[in-house]
Amino acid sequence: MSEQASRTYPQPENPRSLRSVEAAAKGCRACELWRLGTQTVFGSGPRDADVVFVGEQPGDVEDREGEPFVGPAGRILDEALSSAGIDRSRVYVTNAVKHFKWKPKGKRRIHDKPNTAQVAACQHWLELELRLVKPSLVVALGATAAQALLGPKFRVTVDRGKVRSAALAPRVVATVHPSSILRAQDDESRHQEMAAFIRDLRVVKTLLSET
Repeated sequence: MSEQASRTYPQPENPRSLRSVEAAAKGCRACELWRLGTQTVFGSGPRDADVVFVGEQPGDVEDREGEPFVGPAGRILDEALSSAGIDRSRVYVTNAVKHFKWKPKGKRRIHDKPNTAQVAACQHWLELELRLVKPSLVVALGATAAQALLGPKFRVTVDRGKVRSAALAPRVVATVHPSSILRAQDDESRHQEMAAFIRDLRVVKTLLSET
């Protein structure tokens, strides 16, 4: 029996309802991150979205507001989607991990990368989301999301912008997480990384247009 299969997860009242699955996820105790996060941050967007964007985990703002990609990284994503010609209202966004993992730095809560076991514990909820939304394409934002979908050996730096297939989705395109653009050392680097991010999203736009 796999590690994930051995865990006990809250059962949704209606497993065919995305909102029912979200309600069940709020009671998940499959890993210890529920003790750190303010709340479970489930995915958001239309049930019939053609594309699902998967990030790593909610950040500080998302943890407080209970919505994915509403903080600084979310604003970068929104800007890039607009530049690539992708309708944000038709996009479903979620994360590989549904709780905010952080460590204190003074009065601030600083992002702390989730480990393999924590990502595996949350795979159950990501699988249910993808099964219900049934997107034609999944976009993995950053290494954690990409490896959750495509395996631990996948490297975004090598294969970003390329179409791959995965057990959870027939077509996956990996790119950087928008938070990496925020961490660029200077304005020139930030501009270059944003341009590369938009190029990846234009690949996504083309793939969606061909569907």
